[in-house]
Amino acid sequence: MIRKSIGLLAGMLVTVAVYAAGAQLRADHPDTYTVRKGDTLWGISARFLSKPWLWPEIWQANPQVQNPHLIYPGDVLNLSFINGGPRLTLQPRVHAEDDAVPAIPLDKLRLFLKEMRVVDSNVASSLPYVMGFEEADLRGTVGKNIYVRKLDAQPGQRFAIVRPTQVFRQFNGKAGRDNGADLVAHPLDADASMVRSPWSEDFRNDGHYGRGEDLGVELSVIGTAEVLRTGDPSTLLLLDSTMEIRKGDRLMPIDDKPYDPYYYPHAPKQIPGNARVIAFTSEAYDAVGPRQVVALNIGTQDGVENGQTYSIFQPGEDIPDDVAHNSWDRGTGRYVTLPDEFVGHVMVFRTFDRVSYGLIMDGLRPVHRGDKLQMPE
Repeated sequence: MIRKSIGLLAGMLVTVAVYAAGAQLRADHPDTYTVRKGDTLWGISARFLSKPWLWPEIWQANPQVQNPHLIYPGDVLNLSFINGGPRLTLQPRVHAEDDAVPAIPLDKLRLFLKEMRVVDSNVASSLPYVMGFEEADLRGTVGKNIYVRKLDAQPGQRFAIVRPTQVFRQFNGKAGRDNGADLVAHPLDADASMVRSPWSEDFRNDGHYGRGEDLGVELSVIGTAEVLRTGDPSTLLLLDSTMEIRKGDRLMPIDDKPYDPYYYPHAPKQIPGNARVIAFTSEAYDAVGPRQVVALNIGTQDGVENGQTYSIFQPGEDIPDDVAHNSWDRGTGRYVTLPDEFVGHVMVFRTFDRVSYGLIMDGLRPVHRGDKLQMPE
């Protein structure tokens, strides 16, 4: 099927006006750029602008154009100056089944875009759970029946099977390395106790075991099952799985639209109080860099939405001022807190009530748990 570019939909060139005061052109910007396969909106924006997240502010399209943000491989962007102001024009052309240029590399995020959810701990505890398997097997395997309790469903309905992976916590509204407040807990092996609780926290010897304000439980989707017979327990056929299903695994409705198909980098209107990086994709990591996913301790309840871009800052360390104080003087005022150091940028791509996932877009140094979020710079 042939589809037309956004320019042809309007029957004219699309003009992009660089009007925002903060949307400064890079000194080494190109005059012409041809969009290539594999490009992202962030990457293209960074070729022209010193602040790529201001792309939506410079995108001024004809109001009749449908989906004005979509550009495709082969499209040509031309930079010119009209009445002293810079303008970008998009040369229209006919497109075949090319994929539109995404805001960020979605293929790098597929695990988190489709297979992770964060829910309130009470919600997780009340979800229907797997309590047994066909022929008294110890684990569930594809093509065999599983038995689920507390499931309200009809034959033919399909459900996602989920397993808790992390518990997000913070203390007194704070989370971060500088106050020892972030706690990420992992589930232990599933056993009968998981029928009463959807996870068992792993003790990390940090003095915060099981304490703190609960921001939610991260759930990983590990399989799909279809209802064969209703009851308590209900009988379901295990259709697919990425690992063996165990007693205590929970069931949730399948999410047909797990993430927004289109979203674009932009600055938030304001920063929620004490917003920080709280976790990584793996507890094995001590730090992460560009194109890796982090969890943030802010969500939709804080006004967070997909596409919001933040600067990440490492909290300044407390070091002794040996010039003003003798080395043996440990009184008040000897230690000075250094300024926070810029680390990089993170863009939110999936949000939940109190937790969000973001992709590290660029960086000067590794990102650590507890790093602070500020307005993008």
